[in-house]
Amino acid sequence: MLGYIKGFAITFKKLFEKRVTTQYPKQRRPKPARAHGRHILNRYEDGMEKCIGCELCAGVCPANCIYVRGADNSPDSPVSPGERYGYIYEINYLRCIHCDLCIEACPTEAITETKLFEFSFTNRADAIYTRDELLVDEDGKPKQLEWEDWEGVSEVTSEWMRATSSAGSAAYEGKQD
Repeated sequence: MLGYIKGFAITFKKLFEKRVTTQYPKQRRPKPARAHGRHILNRYEDGMEKCIGCELCAGVCPANCIYVRGADNSPDSPVSPGERYGYIYEINYLRCIHCDLCIEACPTEAITETKLFEFSFTNRADAIYTRDELLVDEDGKPKQLEWEDWEGVSEVTSEWMRATSSAGSAAYEGKQD
């Protein structure tokens, strides 16, 4: 009986403490610097795609949510600098666990993440992002789909910072461009 009274006393005391709840979605807390969100496929400065269709991201994904199929580049109008490009690139967000192993595995830094994590789907087909939906435009900005809430998200697309630098050391080099 005494245990119940102590429990009720603690509960009663907590009723008068200041609340820390934010009134979402009217008020939003700032996102952490290393927040993980929606994936994007980047381009080089000249507009060519960084994805070379090597399928390393799909191979390392523990949730098997990435499907990549590479194709040979046309010599007349190449899509990416190299022999191949990612002809089909799909990410199933119903399976994705945002482990970021795909980002670490990519040799060309083609896939990164934005801070957008507030998106929902009304059907399963919308949850599978295709290459056209993931690929940034010529200005480096991601496509904004109607079910995504981009309010308060920076337009910088490469906000994710690699844990390992391209130089081979794990020294901090700042945000990727």
